[in-house]
Amino acid sequence: MEHRLGELEARVNLAEDLLEALNMTVYRQQQQIDLLQQQLRHVYQQLQETPAAAEKRDAGDEIPPHY
Repeated sequence: MEHRLGELEARVNLAEDLLEALNMTVYRQQQQIDLLQQQLRHVYQQLQETPAAAEKRDAGDEIPPHY
């Protein structure tokens, strides 16, 4: 009986460690998602502020099709 109890305690401890590791992974991923969303908003805002700059392209700046 005590052997089974020790085995169950070991499994619970392992499950708790795994849960903590998974929680940290989710937390770090959410931080990365938040940063990427912030960067995307910044890029989008820059594009909205300067639409004319994107349209003003000099034909001399473009690479010919055979390159």
